[in-house]
Amino acid sequence: MRMVDLIEKKRDGGRLSTDEINFIIDGYTKGSIPDYQMSAFAMAVFFRDMTDEEITALTLAMVHSGDVVDLSAIDGIKVDKHSTGGVGDTTTLVLAPLVAALDVPVAKMSGRGLGHTGGTLDKYEAIPGFSIDMSEDKFIQSVNELKVAVIGQTGELAPADKKLYALRDVTATVNSVPMIASSIMSKKIAAGADAIVLDVTVGEGAFMKTPQEAKRLAETMVAIGNMAGRKTKAVISDMSEPLGFAIGNSLEIVEAIDALKGNGPEDLMELVYTLGGQMLILAQKAQTMEEARSLMEEKIANGAAFNKFKEMVANQGGDVSYIEDPEKLLTAKYKTEILAKEDGYVSKIVADKIGTAAMLLGAGRATKEDTIDFAVGVVLKKKVGDKVAKGDVLAQIHANQEDIVEAKAMIEDNISITATASHIQLIHAIIG
Repeated sequence: MRMVDLIEKKRDGGRLSTDEINFIIDGYTKGSIPDYQMSAFAMAVFFRDMTDEEITALTLAMVHSGDVVDLSAIDGIKVDKHSTGGVGDTTTLVLAPLVAALDVPVAKMSGRGLGHTGGTLDKYEAIPGFSIDMSEDKFIQSVNELKVAVIGQTGELAPADKKLYALRDVTATVNSVPMIASSIMSKKIAAGADAIVLDVTVGEGAFMKTPQEAKRLAETMVAIGNMAGRKTKAVISDMSEPLGFAIGNSLEIVEAIDALKGNGPEDLMELVYTLGGQMLILAQKAQTMEEARSLMEEKIANGAAFNKFKEMVANQGGDVSYIEDPEKLLTAKYKTEILAKEDGYVSKIVADKIGTAAMLLGAGRATKEDTIDFAVGVVLKKKVGDKVAKGDVLAQIHANQEDIVEAKAMIEDNISITATASHIQLIHAIIG
C-alpha cells in the first residue's frame, strides 16, 4: 500500500476502506508518512468529503493511535457532554454537578480555551486550589463516590488527532466536517464514556456559522458515535449572542453558582435543561424530557445540585469558601460601564466580538502560551430583545488594566439597538 495511491484515490472521489484509513493514520502517527503527503490528503478530503463509514473509520483509527480510557470500574452508565465552543458557555459548570446529583456518573475530560472561546478547565481553575490533575485511580474513585470529577485530557489521548490538527491549522483544512467530526469524536470515544451528548453551537460565536453547517456536523458526529457503539445525541444551540450574562472565568463561576442556586439566566438554564435532559434519558434515569426537567428542577430547588458542586470542588482541592462567598472571586480593580446611546431594543450582541474583547482584557488566550487573568471579563446587563432607554447600562467591563480602549470600543460597536424587538431561538434542533 502506498500513500500516493491513496491520495490519488481520494482526490478522484474514491471511497477509502478501513484498512486504507488505518494505514494512513498509523503511518502518519509513527512518522513514516510525511507532512507534505498528509497535507495533500487533508486537502483531498476537504474538497471530496467522506462517507459516514469513512469518517467513523478515521475516528476509530485516531482513537486507537493512543490510550483509551477504561471506565468499566465506574458503576452505572457514564454520560459525557461536549460543546463545539462558544462565548459565556457555562453549561458544564452547572450540568456536571446537577446530573451527578441525580446519581448519573459524570467522568469529564475537558480542554482549555484559545481565542474568543473559553475553556472549561480555565474556569474551574479560577477557584483557588482547584486541581484538574488527578491519577486514573483517583479519578475513578471520585466518580464512584461523588458521581463527578472533571480533569484535563491526557497527552496520549488520540495523539494522531493532535498531530493532524496542527497540520490542518497551517494548511487551510480546518473547516472540513469529516476532520472536525473525527477530531471531536476521537477524543470523546477515547475518554471512555458509554453515552455522549453533543452541544453543536451555531452563529457568530460558534465554529459553524450556518444552521446547515451545524446540522451536517451534528448528524455526522451522532452517526460516528452510534457506529462506534456509543449512544449519542446532539443538540444544535444558538451562539449568535453570548450564553448567559458573564464572559470571563471567575465571572462565569459566579454565574454558575447563581444557576445552581436557582437564579441562573434564562437562556443558560434552558440549554442546561435541554442537554441535561438528554443525558438523563441516555443514562436511563428518565424516559421523557419533561420527567428529566422535573428531576433537575427539584435538585436545584432543594440545594442538592449546589451541594454536589461544593463536594466536587473540595474533592479536587478547591477552597469551598469561595463557592460559599462568591464575591471573593470578583477581584478586578476597575469596572467600566457601557451605556445605551439611544432608546429602543437590543437587536444584536455579536458573540465572537464580545468574546474577543474579553480576551483582550486577559480573560482568554491569543496563543497557547498566554497567561489568563481569572478576574477579568465582561458582564452583560441586557440581552437581545430587551427594551432599553438612553443611558441604561448594556454591559460592565471588569479589568485589571487602565487602558481598555480597544476592548471597550469593540463591545460598543457590537451591541446594536433598533426600534423594533427581535428574538433568538436558542434550541434549533435535536439530532439522534
